[in-house]
Amino acid sequence: MSETKSQPTLPDRLSISPSSPHHVAEIFEHDIGIRLNGKERFDVEEYCISEGWVKIASPKALDRRGQPMLMKLKGTVEAFYR
Repeated sequence: MSETKSQPTLPDRLSISPSSPHHVAEIFEHDIGIRLNGKERFDVEEYCISEGWVKIASPKALDRRGQPMLMKLKGTVEAFYR
């Protein structure tokens, strides 16, 4: 039969980078979505609900390690399971 896993609660702050202290691998087993100011975003690298920001990758700028620079966008942040 089908196994039903309960979805873990979404944390206040989450990052998709495994090197970040805010990365929780169990959450990424499920499909999550992020809304910023009522509009769903698909390019979010990190978010914080209580502080009201998301970080997205810059299209061209790279840091000294070759990773994309992150830009912070502020507003009302909502995280949800799809």
